[in-house]
Amino acid sequence: MNGKRGRPPLRVVLSAAEHSELTRRVRAHTSTQRAVRRARIMLCLAAGLDAVQTAREAQVSVRSVERWRARFAARRLAGLEDRPRPGHKPIFGSLTRMETIALACEPVDSPHGITRRTLEDIRQQAIARGIVEAISCSTVQRILSQADLHPHRVQGWLHSPDPDFRRKVTAICDLYHRRPENSVVLSIDEKTGMQARTRRYPDRAPAPGRLRRREFEYTRNGTQTLIAALDVHTGAVLPTCQQTRTAEDLLIFMENVARRYPTGAVHVIWDNLNIHLDGPDQRWTEFNTRHGNRFVFHFTPKHASWVNQIELFFGILQRQCLRHGSFATTAALRQTVLDFIAFWNRHQARPFRWTFTGYPLQSGIEFNDSELRATG
Repeated sequence: MNGKRGRPPLRVVLSAAEHSELTRRVRAHTSTQRAVRRARIMLCLAAGLDAVQTAREAQVSVRSVERWRARFAARRLAGLEDRPRPGHKPIFGSLTRMETIALACEPVDSPHGITRRTLEDIRQQAIARGIVEAISCSTVQRILSQADLHPHRVQGWLHSPDPDFRRKVTAICDLYHRRPENSVVLSIDEKTGMQARTRRYPDRAPAPGRLRRREFEYTRNGTQTLIAALDVHTGAVLPTCQQTRTAEDLLIFMENVARRYPTGAVHVIWDNLNIHLDGPDQRWTEFNTRHGNRFVFHFTPKHASWVNQIELFFGILQRQCLRHGSFATTAALRQTVLDFIAFWNRHQARPFRWTFTGYPLQSGIEFNDSELRATG
C-alpha cells in the first residue's frame, strides 16, 4: 500500500483581505509578539504547510498551531484576538485614577512645612477629599507607575531672561564655525572652588562584581581657582591657577593672553561675571587701549553658560583629573591641574565638534566680520 497514512493536513484558505491583514501584522513594528506569531501561523498553514512544519517555522508547539487553526476556522480574524480574561472588575474606575494622579501632581500647600507628599500623604488626601472611601499605599503607587508618573523626581531647567538671547548665541556660534581672518577666538572662564582633599582611608580597588570603595570622610586642605582660555580652533588651553579670583587676577591673566597672541584681533567669549565687565575704573576699556584695541569682547546671554566652550574642557578636567584625585596641599592640587593641562596641550588638544549653529533661520540674522567685532 503506497502513500502516507493518517488524516490529510487541514489547509487554511484565506481571502485576499485576510491575507493582506495578516501580512500587515507580521511586518508592522507596532504589532505585539503574540499577534505576529498568530498571523505567521495562519500564513504558513495557508501556504500548504502541515501543523508540524508550521510549528517549526513559527517556533511554537504543534498544540498551539492546532488551537489557533481551530479558532481561526470558527471566527476567522476575530478568533486570533485574546478572549476576555477571568477576574474581578477593577475596583477603581478611570475617573478615580485620574483624580488620584491629579492629586499627586498638584503643588503642596501645607501649614506644617511639608513641601512634598509621600505615598501615605496622597492616600490620606484621597480619602479626605472623598475621591475614594479606602485605598492602600501600594495601590496608589501602582496607579502612578501605570501612568509612568514620578512626582518625587525633578529635572532641572533654567531659562535665560536675556531679551537679546538669540542674537548673542548666533554671533558666538558663528565665531566657532567661521573664525574671522587674522584673528583668534578664545573662550575664557574661571573654575572656582577646586578643593584639595585627602580621604581618611585609601580607596579599595574595584573587582569583578564589586565597585570601587571610597571612604566618605575627608580632610579639606584649601581651594584653588583656575582661570583658563581655550583657543576654540586648536583646542589649546592657556591656564593660571591660584588662590583668588579677583579683577586684578583676571587683568594679570589677560596680560599673559596679550603676550601669547601679540598680533591680530582677539575675540574673547565669556559670561557676565562682574569682573568681566568694565566697572567704574573701565578696566577693559583701558586694557584694550593699551593693546591697540585688538580685543573684541563677546558676552554670553545670562544663564547660558553652555554657549561657552571652555565649560566642555572644565568638564573633562573634572572627570579625568579632579574627581578621583587626592591632594594633601593646595600646591599639589595646583601642580596636578597644570600638569594635566600641559599633557592636554601636547597630546589631546583639538577643536570640539560644535554642531549647533545658532538661530539664523528663526531670527533672519546674518553677521559679517565688522558686525562680529562690534558684538558684545
